Amino acid sequence: MEALRQVESWEAGTVAVAVVGPEGVRARLGPHERELPWASVTKLATALAVLVAAEEGAVDLDAPAGPPGSTIRHLLAHASGLPPDERTPIAKPGERRIYSNAGFEVLAESIAESAEMPFDEYLRLAVFEPLGLGAELRGSPATGIEGSLDDLAALGGDLLAPSLVAPETLREATAVAFPGLVGVLPGFGRMEPNDWGLGFEVRDRKEPHWTGTRNSPATFGHFGRSGTFLWVDPEARLALACLTDRPFGDWVKDAWPRLGDAVLAYASGS
Repeated sequence: MEALRQVESWEAGTVAVAVVGPEGVRARLGPHERELPWASVTKLATALAVLVAAEEGAVDLDAPAGPPGSTIRHLLAHASGLPPDERTPIAKPGERRIYSNAGFEVLAESIAESAEMPFDEYLRLAVFEPLGLGAELRGSPATGIEGSLDDLAALGGDLLAPSLVAPETLREATAVAFPGLVGVLPGFGRMEPNDWGLGFEVRDRKEPHWTGTRNSPATFGHFGRSGTFLWVDPEARLALACLTDRPFGDWVKDAWPRLGDAVLAYASGS
């Protein structure tokens, strides 16, 4: 896919990118087996592990977790009131969309307690092994996965054609949770609303945004500080996975949407 050659101008030491359909990888470019930090794209795998736990009956999404009045659902949706990196709430649950790494760490602790095993082990058994991933959690459940492009592409494929959870579970998780909440999309500014699902950022009508102008409002995914991203467009039936070693910065605000638009244009034949 010629569109992928855009990444060669990104001034990154390493960049690997893959286009994924329900049947698997359609095209890729770069060192697809090299492990790189996923940064906050980690949250997608962590959220998927929580959904598996919910389907298994190990947890209830509406069980209390985190600050008083907060639930697992609030933590997944960045609506618990916890700030980005601390555990003292700065808002009431369900009041604002506050992007919180700390919330995902509390979330993982809740799953570990319910499942009676360390969260990294639960993540491995619930997500990594069933999907055949070589990725590992080497730090925070909010930011600590290291893995290859092949691993990230496989995760994207499962989010297009779910095997780990029921399709209706994934649909619920990728629909807007606690609609209407205002908040900041990191790196892109205040959004009204700042729509989010259960661990999955939802594109909706946000502007500016890191996905392309051709992406449907139903597109969901995540990006990370290490220059990584994964988006899934359920209407286009396409996912785009990217790992780089160039940190997130203003450069992505043009590069990522332009790449997404080129990939979607090529895939649609327009």
